Amino acid sequence: MTRWRPSVTVAAVIERGGKFLFVEERSSGRRVLNQPAGHLDPGESLAQAVVRETLEETAHHFTPTALLGIYRWRYDRDEDVTFLRFAFLGRVDGVEEGRKLDQEIIAALWLTPAELAARRAEHRSPLVQQCVDDCLAGRSFPLGLLSKAYA
Repeated sequence: MTRWRPSVTVAAVIERGGKFLFVEERSSGRRVLNQPAGHLDPGESLAQAVVRETLEETAHHFTPTALLGIYRWRYDRDEDVTFLRFAFLGRVDGVEEGRKLDQEIIAALWLTPAELAARRAEHRSPLVQQCVDDCLAGRSFPLGLLSKAYA
């Protein structure tokens, strides 16, 4: 019997002046748009992971202020993987100009919701649009929802 093990990821949903921060990256041989996001590393809290991933992918210092949501998405294009995404709202507290970004990152960019929607075919997953929609709808949960060990 195969044991099911979802892949735990984190994502930063950052809005500033009506635009959201995204990364354009290479994934499975194509250029895609995503929130700054990545996998939880062993020994890391969810908050530590989203801060690290945002810095590595965008050179922006991110401070989580709320949990936007916990999302499940099954990806079965190349292999059958289920992702559990913990999406965080927060703010940018500076940028490290000239910082080298992760190898798969092409660029960090700010897009309006309309610009994002116009590029729907480039979204890495349906969660990209869902997180923006949930943010615009005012959805958020206090970080205290996650216990200290997992926040």
